[in-house]
Amino acid sequence: MPLSLRLSIADTLTLGNATCGFMAVYFTTTGILIPHLSGDASGMARNSAATAVILMLCAAVFDLFDGLVARKLRSSPMGAELDNLSDLISFGLAPAYFVLVYGMVARDAHERVAAVGAIVVLLAVVLRLARFSCVTVKDGTFQGMPSPFGALTVVSIVLLELPFEATLLAVVGTAWLMVSRVEYPKPRGVLAVAVLGWIVSAMGMLAAWAFDAPGGQALLQTGCALQIVMAATIPLFATARRVNTFRDNRREARAAQLP
Repeated sequence: MPLSLRLSIADTLTLGNATCGFMAVYFTTTGILIPHLSGDASGMARNSAATAVILMLCAAVFDLFDGLVARKLRSSPMGAELDNLSDLISFGLAPAYFVLVYGMVARDAHERVAAVGAIVVLLAVVLRLARFSCVTVKDGTFQGMPSPFGALTVVSIVLLELPFEATLLAVVGTAWLMVSRVEYPKPRGVLAVAVLGWIVSAMGMLAAWAFDAPGGQALLQTGCALQIVMAATIPLFATARRVNTFRDNRREARAAQLP
C-alpha cells in the first residue's frame, strides 16, 4: 500500500475512538429514543444511557492513548485528520445527539429548545477542532476546553437531571468553554494517569447506577457533580493565573521605566 494509506498502531486506536462514538449514538437511539417513541418505556432507559456514556468514556481512553502511542512510535500521514474526524463523531455528534434525545424523552424538556442546545454543542466541537488544526498554542496546553472533557461534561449535566432551563444553560456554557481561549493543560505524565483513573471510576459509577446497585444513584450524582465542578474550576484557575501574569508583567514594565 502507498505510505499515505498505511495505518499505524495510533491510527488503529483512533478508529476505535470513532467506533465507540458511533455505537454511543446507536445505543442512544435503540435503547432510549425508539422505546420512548413506541411507548415501551418512559424517560431515559438506564442501561442504554449508561452504555452510551461508557462508550464515550471508552472513546476518551482511545483518544488519550492514540496521542501517547503516536509520540512514542509513529503516526501515519493521515493521523491528524483521522483524529479530528473521530473526535467529531465521539465528542461532537454523540453528546449533541444525547442532548437532543434528552429533549425528546425528559418530562420537563422542550424538544425544539433542546435541539438548539444540541446544535450549539455540535458546532462548538466543529469550530474547536478546526481551530486546533490551524492555530498554534504554547506547548503543553490546549486553547479551550478539550472536546473529550467537554463531551463528558455535557452528558454529566444531562444525567444529573437538573431542571430543564438549568441543564440547557449549563450545556451552552460548556459549549462556550470549548471555543473559548481558556488554557487547559494537556494530559501527560501524572495528569494522564489521573485522567485515566477518573475515567475508570466514572465507568464504575455508571455501571453501579445502570444495575441499580445500592448507592448507585448517589454515586452517579456525585460523579456528575465532580465532573461539572472540575469543568467550572479549571477556567477560574486559568483566568486567575492570566491575571497574575498580566500584573507581574505590568510591574516589571514599570520597574524598567524607573530611572
